[in-house]
Amino acid sequence: MMRHTFPLALAAIALGSLAGCDKKDASGSAASSTPSGPVAAVAPPAGQDWTETVTETPDGGFLMGNPNATVKLIEYGSLTCPHCAVFSKEGAPVIKEKYVKTGKISYEFRNFVRDPVDYAAAILSRCGGAGPYFKLTEQIFADQQSWYQNLEGLTDADYKRINALPPTAQLDALAKASKLDQYVQQRGISPEKASACLADKAMQDKLVKMRQVATDQFNLQGTPTFVLNGSVLPDTAEWSQLEPKLRAAVGG
Repeated sequence: MMRHTFPLALAAIALGSLAGCDKKDASGSAASSTPSGPVAAVAPPAGQDWTETVTETPDGGFLMGNPNATVKLIEYGSLTCPHCAVFSKEGAPVIKEKYVKTGKISYEFRNFVRDPVDYAAAILSRCGGAGPYFKLTEQIFADQQSWYQNLEGLTDADYKRINALPPTAQLDALAKASKLDQYVQQRGISPEKASACLADKAMQDKLVKMRQVATDQFNLQGTPTFVLNGSVLPDTAEWSQLEPKLRAAVGG
């Protein structure tokens, strides 16, 4: 899957060069603060669950859990990246149950858009806001192969037709071609709302800025990439590689 190179203009998106999802060379990092001892659990507000506490961050990501957690994990992921889909299946459930629920770790997901299809998918995943964001993102990852295969039937004439559309209309056309518009409709996002989100310039700009911060601040070139308390974690694209880092961060 993911074989097509889409000859789309999307000039307003200005994504620049797009890296492969498994190209890992994110050596840049910001200053970090590592806890000096075991991190204590933090109870959520009465009647709440940290895994159901989701807010949008100033950087444009969505954060699950205790916003004041001692350990802050950020994932940069792409909805068209197969490796990210595998991590979503293997790692995300454990992060939520074992780490986020305790209040020790917050988990923020930031879209790192790689291609026009990813761009449309990212917008639709964010269209319902903070509440359904993580669940919808996990579902899109889980069904990634199915909805992406809908694009396999596009012909050269289809590509040419889509490429001739204005940038925002290209996103809408790709959402329809992949049937992601129907997918999110079945999960509570109306066709009208989906179209409005795809046409939302502020939402488009937010994704572009989020990618720019990732490349400028963290030298991020591939997905998934994880940032722990401000520092990029090298060689952690797989859950088996990341989990020991999380255990160490919370003190075992």
